[in-house]
Amino acid sequence: MQSSKMKKDESFLGKLGGSLVRKKKNKEVSDLHEEGKNAINAPLLPSGTEIHPEDALLEENAERIMLDPSSHDNPKFKDLVKTLTEWINSELEEERIIVKDLEEDCYDGQVLQKLFEKLSGRKLNVAEVTQSEIGQKQKLQTVLEAVNSVLRPHGWTVEWSVESIHSKYLVSIVYLLVALAMHFQAAIRLPEHVSVQVVVVKKLEGILQTAVLTKELTTTTEMMMGRFERDAFDTLLDHAPDKLNVVKSSLITFVNKHLNKLNLEVTELESQFADGVYLILLMGLLEDYFVPLYNFFLTPESFEQKVHNVAFAFELMQDGGLMKPKARPEDVVNLNLKATLRVLYNLFTNYKNSE
Repeated sequence: MQSSKMKKDESFLGKLGGSLVRKKKNKEVSDLHEEGKNAINAPLLPSGTEIHPEDALLEENAERIMLDPSSHDNPKFKDLVKTLTEWINSELEEERIIVKDLEEDCYDGQVLQKLFEKLSGRKLNVAEVTQSEIGQKQKLQTVLEAVNSVLRPHGWTVEWSVESIHSKYLVSIVYLLVALAMHFQAAIRLPEHVSVQVVVVKKLEGILQTAVLTKELTTTTEMMMGRFERDAFDTLLDHAPDKLNVVKSSLITFVNKHLNKLNLEVTELESQFADGVYLILLMGLLEDYFVPLYNFFLTPESFEQKVHNVAFAFELMQDGGLMKPKARPEDVVNLNLKATLRVLYNLFTNYKNSE
C-alpha cells in the first residue's frame, strides 16, 4: 500500500511538474515571439533609444522624429546648444527674457518672436501672450513665415516647421537658431562640423519602421557665411588669386603709412591684425585721437580677449561713420583672410587720402 501511495504521489508531482514546464516553455515562446516582433518593428533602432507609447498610436504613413540620446550628450552638440542659449539671453537682455532650456522656452513662439524682432528690426502682428495650443501655433506660424521670408532668398533650407518646433523637437529649433545667427552675423563663435543622429519612426501597414539619419547642423563658418556674403573678395580669391598679392601689398602700404608713426610695422595681414590691437591703434591714428589703454587688452592672451579687442575696433569704426563691418570679430581672430581683407579694405576706401 505504501508503494502504491508513493507511485500515486510521484504521478501527481510529475503531472504538476509537467504542467509547470509547459507553462515555462509557453512563456519562453511568447517572450521570443515578442522579441522577434520588436526586432521586426524596430530593425534599425539604436541601442538606448526607447519607442514611446505615442509611437504605437501613429496613423498609417505618419512619422515621428526624435533626437538619438547619444547625440544629445555629444559634447559638440551640447556646446552648440549652450552657445545659442547664451546668445539669445544676450540679445533679449533688455526684454528681461532668460532662456534656460531651448526646448521648453522656444516651443510656444514667444522667445522666437522677440528674437526675430530684435534682429530684424521688424514688429510682428501677434498676440503678446498665448496660453492655448491653437494660439501658440498661430503665433509660431506668423513668426516662421516672417523668418522664412528673410532666410529663403539667401539659400537657407527650411529644416523647421510649426509642428516640429511646437512638439519641442530640439534639432529643428537648433537649425532655426543657427540660420538666424549666421544670417544676422551674430557676434558668437558657433562650433563647426556639428552633426547629430535622429531616429525616424514611421508606421507602414500597421508596423512601426525605424531609421537613423545623420543631420549636419553646422559646417564651417566660411561655408555658412558664404550663403549670402559673396562679394568681390570671393571672386578675387576664387578666380584671380594672382591679383591677391597686389591687393595685400596695397593694404600693407596703407596701414604702415599710419602705424609707422608709432614705430609699428605690418608684414602679415592675417596674423598681425588677429588680436585687434593694431586695428584699434590704426583707428586712433586715422581719426586722430588717443585710445585709452584701459579700453582694450594691449597684450591679449585668450580668444575672448582678442574678440573683445576686434569688436571694440568695430565700434570705433562705426563711431567714425563707417558701415558695420560684414565680417565677425571671431572671423578676424580665427585668421580668416577674407574677413580681414574686408575690414582693411573698408578702412582703405574711407581713409586712403588721410595723412
